[in-house]
Formats: sequence, C-alpha cells, structure tokens
Amino acid sequence: MIIRTLSSSDVDAAAELWHSAGLTRPWNPPASDLERALTGPSSTVLGCFDDQTLIGTVMAGHDGHRGWVYYLAVADHHRGNGVGKSLMASAEDWLREQGAVKVQLMVRSTNQQATGFYDRLGYENADVQVLAKWLR
Repeated sequence: MIIRTLSSSDVDAAAELWHSAGLTRPWNPPASDLERALTGPSSTVLGCFDDQTLIGTVMAGHDGHRGWVYYLAVADHHRGNGVGKSLMASAEDWLREQGAVKVQLMVRSTNQQATGFYDRLGYENADVQVLAKWLR
C-alpha cells in the first residue's frame, strides 16, 4: 500500500471511485474538482494504491489557518483495513506541513457510517451550520 499525490493520469480512476462511494452529485463534476485541487497552490489529492490500483483518495486544502478534507473514499473491498485511517493521517500531515492548525470536514447528516468513522479518529461535532451560495 502506497500513498502519493495523484496526477492528472489518475483523474478517471479517482472520479470512478468517488462515484462508486456515493460522493458525487450531478451538479458537481468530480473531474473538475480533482483537476482544480491538483493545480491549486493550497490543495492536493492523495491516493492510496494497492500495486497500481487506486483504492482510496482524500482531498485536502487550506486557507492558511484551517484545513479542509473532502472526498475521502475507499473502494468497497478495501474498507475496514485501515486505508481510510491512513489517508486521513496523510491528509492531516500534509495540512500540518502547510501551516494549518485545525482541520474540518463536512459529512452529510444521513451518513452514519462516516460520522462513526470520524468519531473514532477523534473528530467532534463543531456545532456550526454550513451555508452555501452558488457563484455561477
């Protein structure tokens, strides 16, 4: 198992993994998010590989103070083997190296499996409401 920064040649595999993990939405093209994160100065996308096969991803970015994590996904047949935990540790390390002092993430309120996973990693409810506005 190797964790490394994804490249543009990994975009299709990552988008497929995100789709199979239920992370995509029709109004938000995953390939565009991935390319933007890979080319941005304050973000990255890490991938976990079993041989040459992408089995997990995590996107991380920061605003100079807070780090954010997105698109944590692990292939179904690799769940429960520590892949997600290793990816989160790698994302947290990357954020620390960038100077972030706090990491945040958003989980859909209906995703009990994900909230349980993050609870076990020491994440807690920040008791904030996320507001959004489309800038199109």
